[in-house]
Amino acid sequence: MRSRLLGVVLALVVLVLVGMGVPLGRGVAATEQQEMFLDRLTDTARFASLVQRPVIDDQPEVVLPELKRYSELYGIDVVLLRRDGQVALSSADREPDLSSPAVQETVRGALAGRLPSNPDLVMPWQDHPLVVAEPVLVDGEVRGAVVTFSPTGKTRTGVALWWLAILAGALGALALAVLAALPLVRWMLRPVLALDDATSGLVGAIVSGRPVPPVGGSSGPPELRQLGRSFDQMAASVGDVLAAQRAFVADASHQLRNPLTALKLRLSNLEDAVTEEGRPHQAAALAEANRLNRILDEMLAMARAESSSVAPVEVDVDRAVAGRLTAWMPAATARDVHLVLGGEPGRMALAPPRGVETVLDALLDNALKFTAEGTLVHVVVRRADGRVRLSVVDEGPGLDEEERERATDRFWRSPSHQNVAGSGLGLSIVRRIVERVGGRVRLFRGDEGGLGVEVDFPASG
Repeated sequence: MRSRLLGVVLALVVLVLVGMGVPLGRGVAATEQQEMFLDRLTDTARFASLVQRPVIDDQPEVVLPELKRYSELYGIDVVLLRRDGQVALSSADREPDLSSPAVQETVRGALAGRLPSNPDLVMPWQDHPLVVAEPVLVDGEVRGAVVTFSPTGKTRTGVALWWLAILAGALGALALAVLAALPLVRWMLRPVLALDDATSGLVGAIVSGRPVPPVGGSSGPPELRQLGRSFDQMAASVGDVLAAQRAFVADASHQLRNPLTALKLRLSNLEDAVTEEGRPHQAAALAEANRLNRILDEMLAMARAESSSVAPVEVDVDRAVAGRLTAWMPAATARDVHLVLGGEPGRMALAPPRGVETVLDALLDNALKFTAEGTLVHVVVRRADGRVRLSVVDEGPGLDEEERERATDRFWRSPSHQNVAGSGLGLSIVRRIVERVGGRVRLFRGDEGGLGVEVDFPASG
């Protein structure tokens, strides 16, 4: 944005310089040519007066020596034309070129008795001479014309030097404009850059529970300073709302745990007092109490995953995976499911404290719930593109593409898996943990038709 704004400012400066420099350059060229034209007009009028008597006496050659001296001294050719336009005499040894339309127009005007007028502007790249024609009048009658052919090299050189000076001045003004515009643009954009930095870190700060640095400052245009203050108020309000929401979830979960524990104890104590007909209902109530307890545990885990402000730490992924596979081995053996570890050793990642363990627990719990007995659950860890990639693939029924897009939403469960115990928070917790460190979660269909979940953590080192 800084370069674009600086470009706009410089474009306006260039337009102003062009708007001033072009007329100034043309004015300088016109002034130089006017001085030259007036000087040649005076000389041409003097020669027209000088040849009046020789023309009357029909002896124009008597002025030829003076014309030649003038031509040798100043390099200007002088030609005397008769009334019919034929050359009477010339100061140059060569025949004058009267064939160009501009010269013929000037000569016709002089032979018609018109006085010379300022010709068109001669530019530095044009090398044609300045032609001035003065009528020779005798008693008010046109008896011929004196034409001078003046080289314009000196005048064109002067104009070119003036134009170079104007160009140098314009470039100097442009350089000064750049030096003046840079601090001005920085001053104008300082609040915008601060707002951009704060916006890019807003989501991460709010999700992790960190305070958002204030944007409003004392520098920059008043409108942008007010925008920064409004952003600070908005960020504070959003942070307060999310903090209150997390606190409510955590407090509600804690407050419900005690009565829920008491309810489970009472239901367990009723086992001997319940009749045979009531036992199924007592068992169902106890199962629902256990399910509610698991939901509360996962809600607490979700609240911790969303509100934790602990910075990521370096984690030995191999050790974490090995420890969790050992812990889950009895549960897998009980379901006749084999946990298979693949990949390469020696991987370190950046993750929240115990983040890898929590992610792997949620993924293995999901896999063991849905995979059939006698199948395999593949756990693969590898490093690719500066990331440590952890994937868990089961051989269960899996999810279709539309279901995989919604699987990480809170409390979402596939309609075909409603009979399987769970709260629908496991994959949502995984996504929150991984996204906190800039990672990514991807769900895909396994080779055997089951569900595969792949998570990326930033690699360390």
